[in-house]
Amino acid sequence: MSVSMTDSGEIATPVESSKSAMTWGPIFGGAAAAIGVTLILLLLGSGVGLTMVSPWSGQSSSLGTVGVTAAIWLVVVQWLSSGLGGYITGRLRTKWAAVHTDEVFFRDTAHGFISWALATIFVAGFLASSLTSLAGAGAQAVGSAATAAGTAASSTVSTADLPTAYFTDALLRPEQARTGATSDDTAATAEVSRILLNGAVAGQIPDDDKAYLATIVSARTGLSEADARTRVDTVLKRIDDAKVAAQKAADEARKAASTTALLGALSLLIGAFIASAAAAFGGSQRDEEEDLLVKARI
Repeated sequence: MSVSMTDSGEIATPVESSKSAMTWGPIFGGAAAAIGVTLILLLLGSGVGLTMVSPWSGQSSSLGTVGVTAAIWLVVVQWLSSGLGGYITGRLRTKWAAVHTDEVFFRDTAHGFISWALATIFVAGFLASSLTSLAGAGAQAVGSAATAAGTAASSTVSTADLPTAYFTDALLRPEQARTGATSDDTAATAEVSRILLNGAVAGQIPDDDKAYLATIVSARTGLSEADARTRVDTVLKRIDDAKVAAQKAADEARKAASTTALLGALSLLIGAFIASAAAAFGGSQRDEEEDLLVKARI
């Protein structure tokens, strides 16, 4: 505290308030209002979003459309809840007497920002816990599927590693493949599976494997070598198309996630600004009219 002396020799001491410049009541009130509005709008958005997804083929919106729509809705939710929470924070705070106008403006904006931060932290924690529960359920489902796939694979590939089994088949591949394929259907099916799996891992199937597959198909189906080779090429083409479709879907999901993250970050920044501005606006309305206490002269 600095002490100064006036021209008349009097000592001037600055006035310091004993009360804190932060009022937690309006902050918690505005944060609670923002949280309530956010949860209501999120549930509303979830209901609208479910109408865009259908189990029937061709009746659902694309993944990109759903992602962009969800991101835009999150922006709207952030703006509406931040504006309401900040305004309530500014209107509920008590009047600061003998405080400069600029200081009042700063305190109002600070209160609105803190109210927005509390609401955002709560909603983020709520969403994180929900996503964690969903991820746990998904991981359990994936684990069950992986266990089932491993059990099914063990009956065809045995306990050997795929590369080892594939190269072992190549070493022991009989000269008369037609006779072996006809005599042992189970072994032929397992070997074809290993060839296809190895091709999926390597990214392509060698020409000698294609010829061997055509020989096995011809022996199992009675087709000519040319027709069997055509069937093999057709199936391999379908496998490649499925792989490209999966890569395209993954790329669309990546783009949608990136767009959602960028819009989410932008909405948070603008939400903080809106909450601060709304608190300053609410505080200014709170201070527009003054209640005067009139005392009679003695």
